[in-house]
Amino acid sequence: MMSTKLPGTVLRGFMSRPSLRITSRWSRPVALRAYSTEGSAPPLLAKIKTDLKQAMRAKDANRLAVLRTVLSATLNASKTDRPIETDAQLVDFLQKTAQKSKDAAEEARKAGRGDLAAKEEEQAEILLKYAASSGLQQISLEELKALIQNFKDKLIAEGLDESKVKGRLMKEFMSNSADGPLAGIAVDKRMVARYVSAVSSGEAENKP
Repeated sequence: MMSTKLPGTVLRGFMSRPSLRITSRWSRPVALRAYSTEGSAPPLLAKIKTDLKQAMRAKDANRLAVLRTVLSATLNASKTDRPIETDAQLVDFLQKTAQKSKDAAEEARKAGRGDLAAKEEEQAEILLKYAASSGLQQISLEELKALIQNFKDKLIAEGLDESKVKGRLMKEFMSNSADGPLAGIAVDKRMVARYVSAVSSGEAENKP
């Protein structure tokens, strides 16, 4: 991320930054779309690839930069131990990247660079529109909390020591596993961690 020490440092960060730097099995069955090098690409990834070609023909520089960043990220992730293998994982990436663009836009405005701020805001909007078009299941905060609570009750009923509940909940709900409790659900992992902490500690209320 860019430094916020001095305006000059902020601007150098923007200029050197290539515009972009880059979620229940327990509630109801969800069809999960996995990424594979074999066969046809999943709908969301296929759409992004198609739209990349369209953006090139239309000479839409900002959308082109966004889509190239997304495709580059999926390619790079495939070479690591944390590949982006499902639409849920891709949506999670899109949402996180959109937040980075929003943060960058705020820094740009503080530095008096409205043009850069507008560009970052447009990129965030593009990313969020793709996330929204994924067709993944949405979940409300109350539904999320109830899901975590049900999982906790199930673990305790199975005999898991209460001192180990939080760690198990974190492991299950923060995982991008294709058979995890949040498989196929688009959700902010920061909120998941917050609610896991609240439920595991027995807090009656944890407002967003």
